[in-house]
Amino acid sequence: MPAIPATSVANLRDLGGLPLAAGHSVRPGLVLRSALLDRLDPAEPAVAALGIRTVVDFRTETERADRPDRLPSGARVLVADVLADHLATSGLPPAARLKELLTDPALAEEHLGGGQVRAAFARTYRTFVSGESARAAYGIFLTELGAPDAGPLLFHCSAGKDRTGWAATVVLSLLGADEETVRKEYLSVNTAVRQAFAPMVEGFTAQGGDPDLALDLIGVLPQYLDAALDEVAVRHGSMERYVREGLGVPDVVTERLRERLTVRTG
Repeated sequence: MPAIPATSVANLRDLGGLPLAAGHSVRPGLVLRSALLDRLDPAEPAVAALGIRTVVDFRTETERADRPDRLPSGARVLVADVLADHLATSGLPPAARLKELLTDPALAEEHLGGGQVRAAFARTYRTFVSGESARAAYGIFLTELGAPDAGPLLFHCSAGKDRTGWAATVVLSLLGADEETVRKEYLSVNTAVRQAFAPMVEGFTAQGGDPDLALDLIGVLPQYLDAALDEVAVRHGSMERYVREGLGVPDVVTERLRERLTVRTG
C-alpha cells in the first residue's frame, strides 16, 4: 500500500489492502508500521484519523532514551526490545554512530566495507528468528495483535525497515500473502528511507565514500530477508511452526489474528 502522507512521522504505512490468498486482503486500519515517533504530532489529521490504540516499540533501551516516542492521543505503548541481547555483538553500528560513520568514509570502510555490512545484517536477521529477546519481542507483538479487544496497532523501530520489516513479513505470511506480496512490502520502504537519508548519503559520496556501502546500510536488500526466512526454514520448517514453537504464540491467537485482519475482497 502507498505510504500514509503524514509529515510528523516517517515511513508510515498501513498493511491494509495488501492481497492475500483466496480472494482476501488485509483489513485496512488495524495494523500499521512506521519509523520512530519522536516527532509525531498527535493532532496531525493523517495521524489522528488512524485512531491508534497501541504502539509496539521494537527499539533498544538506548534508542528509546535518546529519542523517546510521542504517542498518539489515547494510545499505550508496549516495549518489545528485539535486539536487547544481540546488538553489542552484531557487527552493526549503534544508531547513534550511523551519522558518524556516514560522515567519515575511511571509518565506514574500515568497519563496514568489503561486505561486512551485508554479513552483519544477515547475522542480525537470523537473530530476529532465533535470538531470545527477539523471540520474546515478536511474541508480545503477535499476541497483542491477536487480542480479542485489540484496536488499531502501530509497530515501529528506528528507521522502520529491519525489525519492523521482519514483523510485517511474519504478519503477512501468517495471513496468507504470497512471496511476491511479502517481498514487495519488505522492499517498499527503500524509497522513504533513501529520501530521509539522502543528504547524509550525498555528503558521504561527495567525500569519496562508496555509495553502495551507504545504501546497504540505510536500506534493505532481498538477501537480508532471505537470511531470516532461511533461519525459519532450518529451525522450524514453516512460519506457522516458528510462530507456535519459536515465539510461543498459541494457535488460537494466530487464528484470532487471521479473523481480525482479513477481509474478503470485492
